Amino acid sequence: MICHTRTVTDVYEDRQWLTIPDLVEKLDLTPSRIRRLIEDRQLLAIKRNGVLSVPVDFLSEEDLPLSELRGTLVVLADARFTDEEAMEWMLSTEESLGTAPIDALRAGRKAEVRRIAQALA
Repeated sequence: MICHTRTVTDVYEDRQWLTIPDLVEKLDLTPSRIRRLIEDRQLLAIKRNGVLSVPVDFLSEEDLPLSELRGTLVVLADARFTDEEAMEWMLSTEESLGTAPIDALRAGRKAEVRRIAQALA
């Protein structure tokens, strides 16, 4: 029997990503304001191929940082997750959710996602 496990790279490749210049154009903000959103945990960014990038899924349909994201990112940071670990958790299928936490957040399951994130601490 062959076990089909997905690597972090696979999970990341399934998503669309935006660089800081992409976000500047999309959100109509300065690069420093984009970096501030990342510092304030309103967005999460990691380096991919040496370039700081944010998944498109972290933006709302109105091209704003997803409002449900910040609290979850704060919980993960409080649990001592690095940005890379938090990104991996947000984008990988969480067995108890049956989907990736970011997809559950986008579907309105904020309380459930945060409860699971708090349990990780």
